[in-house]
Amino acid sequence: MNSKKLAAAAAVLMAVATLSSCGNTIRGMGKDAANTVNATEDAGHRVKRAAQ
Repeated sequence: MNSKKLAAAAAVLMAVATLSSCGNTIRGMGKDAANTVNATEDAGHRVKRAAQ
């Protein structure tokens, strides 16, 4: 295998690894945002119950 093909294969593998990492990060950020919304709603309900 010549050096150009080896470099191209390495670049493709690095791109795939990078994109899969981004996908995991974005999925994690979505879960974090959902948890934040749920925690905020729960806090609002607790404040509402305490005020009654």
